[in-house]
Amino acid sequence: MSNLKLILASSSIYRRELLTRLQLPFSCISPEVDETPLANELPQHTALRLAQAKAKKVAASHADALIIGCDQVATLDNQQLGKPLTHENATRQLRLMRGREVIFHSALCLYNAETQHMQAEVVPYLVKFRNLTDVQIESYLSKEQPYHCAGSAKSEGLGIAIIEKMTGDDPNALIGLPLIALINMLNNEGFSVI
Repeated sequence: MSNLKLILASSSIYRRELLTRLQLPFSCISPEVDETPLANELPQHTALRLAQAKAKKVAASHADALIIGCDQVATLDNQQLGKPLTHENATRQLRLMRGREVIFHSALCLYNAETQHMQAEVVPYLVKFRNLTDVQIESYLSKEQPYHCAGSAKSEGLGIAIIEKMTGDDPNALIGLPLIALINMLNNEGFSVI
């Protein structure tokens, strides 16, 4: 078992809750990273670059840690959908997505600050949204207010009611932390989960 500390480079309560499921001791540090996509950058590249940047940012002040960096980019017709942040933006996003499929690119990076060994991958998850009416969209947003979630929905909450179908290898990836991939990466670093 590795003696390195485990740090989640995120302020997301959803990622924190997911990592807690593994019953490992860890701490959380919020990295300040500009999340603006680069010009002509593919969505999965944006997610991967940001996950790596977040891990490295925390590593700069924690040389004795395994650092988990994450990022997620939702796309519709290869166009990135950011966090809506406001009711108006969330309404616009859900209207665009109704009856359509959205790909969530969940990037994961595990960075060993001691050896500078980095493992990283993007775990895609496909979500088909129901063909919602404007009234249903308004009802959902007023109840859940998912303004800090890519794609304007929380599948782990009431958002499941606006989803018709989900397809992918790890449902945790949709929430923002692909646990199956993380367990593999931790094992590669000698950090056993069980």
